[in-house]
Amino acid sequence: MPTLPASEVDVEEKVELAFVDYCQRLGDDALILGQRISEWCGHAPVLEVDLSLANLALDLIGQGTNFLGLAGDANKLAFHRDVLDWKNCLLVEQPNGDFAQTIARQMLFSTWQHMLYQRLANSSDARIAGVAAKGVKEVAYHRELAADWVIRLGDGTEESARRMAQGLDWCWRFIPELFEVDEVLAGLIERGIATDPREFEAEYRAEIDRVLTEAKLDAPAEQRPILGGRRGHHSEHLGHLLAVMQFLPRTYPDATW
Repeated sequence: MPTLPASEVDVEEKVELAFVDYCQRLGDDALILGQRISEWCGHAPVLEVDLSLANLALDLIGQGTNFLGLAGDANKLAFHRDVLDWKNCLLVEQPNGDFAQTIARQMLFSTWQHMLYQRLANSSDARIAGVAAKGVKEVAYHRELAADWVIRLGDGTEESARRMAQGLDWCWRFIPELFEVDEVLAGLIERGIATDPREFEAEYRAEIDRVLTEAKLDAPAEQRPILGGRRGHHSEHLGHLLAVMQFLPRTYPDATW
């Protein structure tokens, strides 16, 4: 059989490594946020919200499983990686705080994730396109639910508006990382595998402004961006989350169910 020149082999290996890295980013985002939201199970303000958040968590964990499955062994990637090996954005690992902070985080992330998945459904890689096409229907609901609650809390009582504003202020500094493009992502964008998030940043910010206007809330002042999650530079919050999420399979590695 004919063999490829060494230079072409190197290129293909780099593309494959970048593909794995990107799928881990997508999978880690969804899985970590799913784990975070699952912490509300049994603790939400009302039963209807408890069920809604549980369903969001299940959707996200499913998306995370699918993308991590493209990157390798999904179970090993989920339960046997140390904190520095995770590639999720910093926004999704932030603590729930109160209900308003959880909703602020969800609205900011789901709006971005929905726009991303819409475009990834047309990825030149059929595997990514398939997972994104399935997930976009779920995330459309996440986005709508979160936006509705931002409006309800912002245009509610003085207390709910204050808490909503505080939740947005906590999460605002993590938005720029969603639109960061590094060397790994740039190469996949060039090949049509990944989506360039900078192409929909204006649309994203316009949509966030629309929701905040309807909620009668002012956008928080711009803050110094916090970056590094894609490179394994995480906050202390992720370590605490993983300690809970990974406890059972790490404690009983040979257990079967």
